[in-house]
Amino acid sequence: MSQNTENTNSPANKIYMKVYTVYNEVLVAACDAELIGKTLREGEIEFHVSKEFYADVLGDEEMLKKHLAKATIANLVGHKAVKCGIEMGMIDEENILKIAGIPHAQFALL
Repeated sequence: MSQNTENTNSPANKIYMKVYTVYNEVLVAACDAELIGKTLREGEIEFHVSKEFYADVLGDEEMLKKHLAKATIANLVGHKAVKCGIEMGMIDEENILKIAGIPHAQFALL
């Protein structure tokens, strides 16, 4: 996935995503755009939403779902990103971790 081929400047695009491919594994990292660069804190948990890890392409829910359909592993942060995983049946709502009220979920196909 390349920033130049899929990035659009549409105001509807509100999810950052980055796709990593290693052998047969496809990891999709995605977060709601407003979370990029922030650190979520709750109790002893400190979770940094790193630009380096999550931000390659700025897209929308439809684009994220397209990439999640090919994913074997995903790391999703934020209401919009996690919602996509739920709607695709990849994330069970009872397995969502909330950090400072922000949902975080992961999945791995075995």
